[in-house]
This record gives sequence, C-alpha cells and structure tokens, in this order.
Amino acid sequence: MLMRPNTTALFSVYRGLLLTGALTSSLVMASANALASEDGLQPSDEAAAETQSAAVLKEAIPLAPNVDLAAPQPEGIETPLAETTSDPKPAPTGASFVMFGTEVAPATSTRLAWSPEQSLDGLAASVPVLVVNGAQQGPVLCVTAAVHGDELNGIEMVRRLLYNIDPAKLNGTVVGVPIVNLDGFRRNSRYLTDRRDLNRFFPGNPRGSSASRIAYEFFNKVILNCEVLVDLHTGSFHRTNLPQLRANLKNDDVRELAEAFGDMVILHSTGSKGTLRRAATEYGIPSVTLEAGEPLRLQKKAVDRGVKGLRHLLSHMKMYGKRNSRVVREPHYYKSTWIRADQGGILFSEVKLGERVKPGELLGTITDPITNVRSEITSPYTGRVLGMALDQVLMPGFAAFRIGIQTSEEEVMKGTIPDPKLAARVSISRPKLNAAERAPAVEAVPNTAPSLDDPVAEE
Repeated sequence: MLMRPNTTALFSVYRGLLLTGALTSSLVMASANALASEDGLQPSDEAAAETQSAAVLKEAIPLAPNVDLAAPQPEGIETPLAETTSDPKPAPTGASFVMFGTEVAPATSTRLAWSPEQSLDGLAASVPVLVVNGAQQGPVLCVTAAVHGDELNGIEMVRRLLYNIDPAKLNGTVVGVPIVNLDGFRRNSRYLTDRRDLNRFFPGNPRGSSASRIAYEFFNKVILNCEVLVDLHTGSFHRTNLPQLRANLKNDDVRELAEAFGDMVILHSTGSKGTLRRAATEYGIPSVTLEAGEPLRLQKKAVDRGVKGLRHLLSHMKMYGKRNSRVVREPHYYKSTWIRADQGGILFSEVKLGERVKPGELLGTITDPITNVRSEITSPYTGRVLGMALDQVLMPGFAAFRIGIQTSEEEVMKGTIPDPKLAARVSISRPKLNAAERAPAVEAVPNTAPSLDDPVAEE
C-alpha cells in the first residue's frame, strides 16, 4: 500500500529538485530579495515564499516504499518508507522506474495499484500491480494474468515469479499484474460485467464501450511502460492447453522472445484482432502468450512449467539468475486446427495433452446417451495434441481436439502444407449419406476445422 512521503523523504526530493535546477526560479527570487534588502527594500512576504515552496513539493513525484513482497501486508495497514541502513551492499546504479505518477527507486520492490476510471466511484476496485526495480539497469519485462477472470494458473505464476526476485540482484524491472480483470475474477467469469471479452478490445478506445475504455486505460497506463510483454492464459470453456507459447514467428523480435523460454512448444499465430498480445506487438513491444492448463482450476504442473519458462526468460535476457545452456528445444508449429464433434453426446478422450498422433489415429469417442450411437474422432494429420476438451457432454460442432501440424517454416512460406480446413475423419456407426442426400451447407467454412481466427483457437 502506498504511503504519503514523510518529512525526511520530502526534504530529499526538495534537495534533488534544487540540484537539478527545478527550483531555479526560487533561487532567482531569493537573490532578488537579498539585493533588495541591501538597497533598503523589504523582502517578499514569508507566507508567499512558504506557499511557493509547498507548491514545488506538491509537484514532486512521490517515492514508492520498499516492500518485502514475501511478507503480506494486512489490509488497511500502511507500509512505512524503508529507512536507509548501513549494510555493506554495492550502491545501486540502476534508474528509477516511474508508474502511475510514483517513483520506484533502484533495488526496490513495491506494490502499486491501477484503477479504471470507467467505474462507479462507490464500487471502484484497485487492481494490484507488483513492481521489482533492480539495482542495475536493464529491460522492462511485464507479465500479465487473468485478463480472463476465470483463468487462475497465471495468477499463481505471477506470484511465484515476482515474490522470489531479489531486487538487489536484478538487472532491469519486472512488472507483474496478477489479476487484470478483477471484476471477472470475483465472479468466476471469463468476461467483464457487460459480458464482453476484454481480450478483444485492445488497445482500446477512450470513447468506446466500457470494455474498450478499460482496455485503453490499462494499455496506456501499464503496457506502454513495458519493453517486453508475456500475457498468461489457460484454455477456455472446459478445455485445457498443453503449456505452450503463442507468438508471431514472422516477427524476429517476437521469435527471439519465444525461443528464450527454453524447452516449450511454440505455436505460430499473429493473434486475433483486439488481443493484448497482438496490440502490444503492433505498438513495437515484443509479446507472447503463454497458455497452460484449464480455467477455474489451479494446476501445479501447469504452473510449475510456466514459472520455469519465465525464469529461463529472465536468465536469457540477462536480468536474473544463471542461464542454462543445456536446453532441448521443442518443435515450432506453424499451423494447427481444431477437430470438432459432428455428433452430440458424451466425450471420452483416448489421447493426452502433448501426445503425438498420426493420420487415422483415434482421438476420442462420442456416445449418444439416448440412442447409444457411438462415433469416433480420428486425426487427419501428423502432429501433436496441443489442446483438448475435457471429458463432458458435447453439442455438435464443439471444438474437441487441437492438433499442431508438423511443418517447416519453408513449407509455410511456399504454401505447400496441407490445408488445415479439411474435414476431420469421423467414423459413425450408422449409414453414411452421400453428397446428394446431405443437407446443403450453411457455413462457407467446414465446422470441423476452423482457422486460427476462430475465437476458440485463440487466447
């Protein structure tokens, strides 16, 4: 919790401003008063001088307290400013980091808060923002989670990452926003109160819808302070994802960022319009999405895998920790497709996340609980299961399995890879209709294999 600076801190800021020339006008006034006194004239009123000094102090940027993030602070208890100690530590050479009009000194960890202006004053809630500003200079890495309020794994990843960084050993700054969509988080909902998906409105519009205005404020007040962005997500709507990165591999800076996570699967995707990742990349901030696990659950293995990748990123960027050169790289997938159910019923999966599959291999079965008609969903490609629906009751058209298609970058550029919009092979234990007997298609694109622009296929 932020504190109003004490007198000692204010004097330090006042002295700093004086040395940098911010009080030049005050010095000129004082010199003029001295000369006036020598000529027998009366100096300016003391009250006016005090008012002027108070105005200068008011304009000074407040200094954030140095908080031990590993020691939770009870609500309503203000954290005092850290006092100087005589510990024989090397003097910080990093730069101060300013966010929300508050200065975070080098070798400092603190908690700040961001509040959307587009809210009812009586119901406004501040979104916690954790900041660790290192003792040495370096890049600014931002990690965001819970843009969708029901995605919990990323919240724990941010906590583990930020609370285990010693600012005295950090080069640069790490900013963590554990819960971006606090409103949705409190309601266990993916969406904002108005049922809009916040991750479809970035970079936002100050005169748009409520979601667009919130996106605009967050993007401008938080994201534009970043030099690198990692946005944490999980699967959606009763689906789970293999820990993986979504990145625009055609962007060299983004590609380098994605590969810095070490042994993690990377799926090429420019990102749907309005996603935080795509908007930040378009603004020149290299960004990736880290997907891991399913919504509404905390999954230790998924969290561990995500934290491991984030720590590897910090070491690769020479920000924190030792770099591990012994890394077995996972393949890059330039294409993927969702295999959809053509029959409603109860899904039982026959594969696991991360499993490699071949054309014709059984992915799962769907059984109608009333008629007992059973269908099989098989893979039309050689690839890997990157995402899948949890065992549940499905409606026809539900995206059941996401297959990462093994291709090379050269094949993508030449356009020689298989078309991912081909229908999945579904074997149903009832007579098949020929083309003439089938009802005319309603959609232009087969519903068995959407493109990456499908809302289900993106974060």
